[in-house]
Amino acid sequence: MKLVLVADPMCSWCYGFGKEMTALQERHPEMSLEIVVGGLRAGATDVLDEAGKHFRLEHWARVEQASGLPFNRDGLMAREGFVYDTEPVCRAVVAARILAPEADLLKVFRAFQHAFYVAAVDTTDGALLAKVGAEALSADGHSVTPDEFLSVWQSKSTIDAASADFIRARSMGVTSFPTLFLAQQGSLRRVGNGYAHVETLEHEIDALLAA
Repeated sequence: MKLVLVADPMCSWCYGFGKEMTALQERHPEMSLEIVVGGLRAGATDVLDEAGKHFRLEHWARVEQASGLPFNRDGLMAREGFVYDTEPVCRAVVAARILAPEADLLKVFRAFQHAFYVAAVDTTDGALLAKVGAEALSADGHSVTPDEFLSVWQSKSTIDAASADFIRARSMGVTSFPTLFLAQQGSLRRVGNGYAHVETLEHEIDALLAA
């Protein structure tokens, strides 16, 4: 039995949900967690303009209120020429999974989220992603250098693996992020989609297990 989370590091509700997932993992260490990256805006080419920034700030305010997590609004507003393409950071999550299959991928995923939402890191920049990813893996006990991370992130096989995640997310019927599933004995059952507190997640999982 395991949990399967479909999410995107640059989805603000996924950022808020990260805290709840960490709490759920702490309550259920017997359940492993698989993360499928969704590719919310993978391959986008449009530059984030002022209207787009303000649109996101409205979402951020709602996520902040629900989750209590911090957001760096000044960092977002100061961005110039930023293309809101989520493929690079999704691919970075996949690169971490390839480099250290036994790593706590949720910790790495949340490190990329923190980099974007709090540290205002350009999550379309491979070198910056490699630094964040290598630091997160090293903190989890897996010795990886930024150069090693960048090499895997740049490889065609990793690009293809990230694309396969996007396709898988769609094949699972996921239309919004985050979406959480419970995998048990070959079946995949939806726990819920969208932000939810850990108590709600526990209630839904208990109901699925009792059914």
